[in-house]
Amino acid sequence: MLTGTGTALVTPMNKDGTINEEDLRRLVDFQEENGVDMLLPCGSTGEAAMLSTEDHLKVIEIVVDQAKKAKVVAGAGSNCTDEAIELSTMAEDLGADGILSISPYYVKPTQEGIFRHYEAIANSVEIPVIVYNVPGRTSSNITAETEIRLSQVPNIGGVKEASGNLDQIKQIIDGTSDFSVLSGDDALTYDVMCAGGHGMAKMGFGTDTLRLPLTPLSQKSVAFIDELMEKYGL
Repeated sequence: MLTGTGTALVTPMNKDGTINEEDLRRLVDFQEENGVDMLLPCGSTGEAAMLSTEDHLKVIEIVVDQAKKAKVVAGAGSNCTDEAIELSTMAEDLGADGILSISPYYVKPTQEGIFRHYEAIANSVEIPVIVYNVPGRTSSNITAETEIRLSQVPNIGGVKEASGNLDQIKQIIDGTSDFSVLSGDDALTYDVMCAGGHGMAKMGFGTDTLRLPLTPLSQKSVAFIDELMEKYGL
């Protein structure tokens, strides 16, 4: 299982639009020096939708090469199943430890369509596939029933849950075993961790230690975190 604290990496760029390899390597080092367990290049934070396939693969290759301790879970999703399979197999060939695959966006597939999409991806690689459910970006939700069904597919090792629906997340936790349920919403991470049932290993984006972001916080964010910590007696 892929567990621990994971950071969705930004993609440093030069002014001419090329990948800033030096800064990307420094970013990987910084994350590892601060105890991060997983590195997630080419996710939505890394603006994968704006990268060419060549740059997408280059980012994954650099992160895999630079990482010495953390697992690399490479973003390799697409609303086109064939393209998602192609990106996933290439990421595996580059040495990624796992795949983060967003649910098909824009097309609003049925739950059966979503299941078959992920099943095809999982059958194409030998490394774990992490389902990424983020309805706010895809315009469709992967239901708890579908995620529980997906948990039975070999190579699908977990889900990054950003539905914002705590009841749904609890259903997934209760209905699966040996399946990482990862909090994809900062505001719900504490609640998801508390609902883990099987311990913190289920919550791949949270550990038993509260971690602050590894980037400077705005005063508004500091005030929000202080309010939450006071609310929960931390």
